[in-house]
Amino acid sequence: MDRLQFFSPVRVSLGRGQPVHDIENVAEALAFLREWPIGRRGPVYRCALNCCAAAMAAQMSAEEARKSFAGFARITGLLIDSGPSPFVASARSGMRRPAT
Repeated sequence: MDRLQFFSPVRVSLGRGQPVHDIENVAEALAFLREWPIGRRGPVYRCALNCCAAAMAAQMSAEEARKSFAGFARITGLLIDSGPSPFVASARSGMRRPAT
């Protein structure tokens, strides 16, 4: 697996009726952040941008960058809750395989 790939994608949408995008890796998160309107770039944006840049430079893990990007998406109202992943749900029940 690519070291910049997220374990699970971050699902985002720019609003009701807009397409849902699955951000699956650090490069996609960074591209999304670079398109964010300049007037809406605050400290949470800068944190997510810095974390993604650090992951690209191998100074941070992809999952740490994912958490930062997901936090940005949640705070800005872009995050689409896809519920628990099948792996997480099965891990809680003691099984280690995806649910079918």
